[in-house]
Amino acid sequence: GSDLQGIKTTAVKDGDHYVINGSKTFITNGQNADLVIVVAKTDPTKGAKGISLFLLEAGTPGFDKGKNLKKVGMKAQDTSELFFQDVRVPADALLGQEGMGFVYLMQELPQERLGIAINGLAMAESALEHTITYVKERRAFGKSIAEFQNTQFKLAELHTEVEVGRVYVDRCLELHLQGKLDIPTAAAAKYYITDLQCRVIDECLQLHGGYGYMWEYPIARMFADARVQRIYGGTNEIMKTIISRAILAD
Repeated sequence: GSDLQGIKTTAVKDGDHYVINGSKTFITNGQNADLVIVVAKTDPTKGAKGISLFLLEAGTPGFDKGKNLKKVGMKAQDTSELFFQDVRVPADALLGQEGMGFVYLMQELPQERLGIAINGLAMAESALEHTITYVKERRAFGKSIAEFQNTQFKLAELHTEVEVGRVYVDRCLELHLQGKLDIPTAAAAKYYITDLQCRVIDECLQLHGGYGYMWEYPIARMFADARVQRIYGGTNEIMKTIISRAILAD
């Protein structure tokens, strides 16, 4: 979720073991995972400095997987609830140092958000390609939809916006490879590109007409899959908060 410090799962030290209790929701690949990284509070009194990471294998007593959640989109990808009831793990299941979990997570956020942006841009480009092919083939009023000025102008706008997005994502990827991609820049990529993705796909669906709303057409599935991009990895509202804090900092 967007509030990393708000987790409630705990891991209490008990001799040479930790005892984990709590639950997780909306876990991608939770049903199929054989090994999970659990974020838990080892010291609830220390806030972010009391968060640690643990490696936990499927089948460990007390570790149960809930139902496979039914989503609007991303249907090929399982999303699950996970439950931990008095799960005992050895001390060496601690990933890294105790109390450093929040730091580790924050260090990986730019890469995660860049990955979401890359996915969003690729889907926007794919939607545009599918739509260009469709409007050339689909005919109305005796000519192809591509011959209408509205279609031409709309495609020109979408093409330009996607190209601009590509330049920004490429720049972020370059920074990432140099180890210079910071949190605000990655947040900007995540928010801008996923907003763009949803807008492009919505316009492309409109150009498909009624067929665009049929599940058998790729654009319909893209429409359903795209919506969550503005939610996971930190909501786009959180991204704007991160960006504004950076540009307003003294």
